[in-house]
Amino acid sequence: MLITLEGLDGSGKTTVWESLHERYPDAVFTREPTHSWYGEAVYRSIGDETADPLAELFLYTADHADHLSRVVEPALERGDLVISDRYTDSRYAYQGATLEGVLDEPLAYVQEIHRPFTAVPDLTIYFDLDPERAAARAGSTNKFERAAYLTRVRENYERLRAADPERFVEVDATATPETVLERVAEAITEALGGERE
Repeated sequence: MLITLEGLDGSGKTTVWESLHERYPDAVFTREPTHSWYGEAVYRSIGDETADPLAELFLYTADHADHLSRVVEPALERGDLVISDRYTDSRYAYQGATLEGVLDEPLAYVQEIHRPFTAVPDLTIYFDLDPERAAARAGSTNKFERAAYLTRVRENYERLRAADPERFVEVDATATPETVLERVAEAITEALGGERE
């Protein structure tokens, strides 16, 4: 089973992902961007205010393709539980927002690029947080952490959730960390059929 954690920067999903390691010790924990050389190229583009948005999309896409072949698909073939901090929905939401004004229907374009080869998550937990609070929490340290941009990203997440409501579980990211973690653990347990990994 493939479970993904999604949300705006500053929503607390990475903190929860780290906390889940103890609860699900047999799971494969992974993340995007990865720490491969593809992922390193992505991180370089994140720090570049002038990076071409279309080129940036394909860096992310290459990182995802490598992540699938090296980590996700082998783990799923073994029957492992995979929990990923960010996955394709991040790309759809973030790069879809970045490409506004560059392409017609950018969200659909990014999805279509991935459709032939990606593995669709079985469950996506979405950490909902308003863009202003997200930007404040994240520190606005790069181009993807600004409130105006995150507003467009959140709108894209809302479109994704509306199109596939059965896959998404929303968690209120303004709740206490303990409450958020418990809600996420409940959603995972339910997805696993009531049994903890």
